[in-house]
Amino acid sequence: MAKTILIVDDSTSLRTIVKLALVRAGYDVIEAGDGKEGLAQLDKAGKVNLIVSDVNMPNMDGITFVTHVKAHPRHKFTPVIMLTTEGQDAKKEQGRAAGAKAWIVKPFNPPQLLDAVSKLILP
Repeated sequence: MAKTILIVDDSTSLRTIVKLALVRAGYDVIEAGDGKEGLAQLDKAGKVNLIVSDVNMPNMDGITFVTHVKAHPRHKFTPVIMLTTEGQDAKKEQGRAAGAKAWIVKPFNPPQLLDAVSKLILP
């Protein structure tokens, strides 16, 4: 059975690019446009094996989203990759403190993302 990845980003075009790379690599993908929608998708979804989230989004930013995800017993061990334009060390530290396992700065190349995904998703 394919592993499921949740993409949380307010950019439809970026979600499409990430989804295309992940689907071609054999993953199932669900999408959300911001952190609040991401939490709703997690509630509806069965098992989510990994989350890819932006930082800067309306309604609920990525750091707040990850904090909420990690507070939920069902998702506290779900790995999270932050995919964002933010590259400052202070922002990365906030992400790590919230529970993010990897940080990729946009623009990115799909092989870089797939490499991070393969290292974090359990077989």
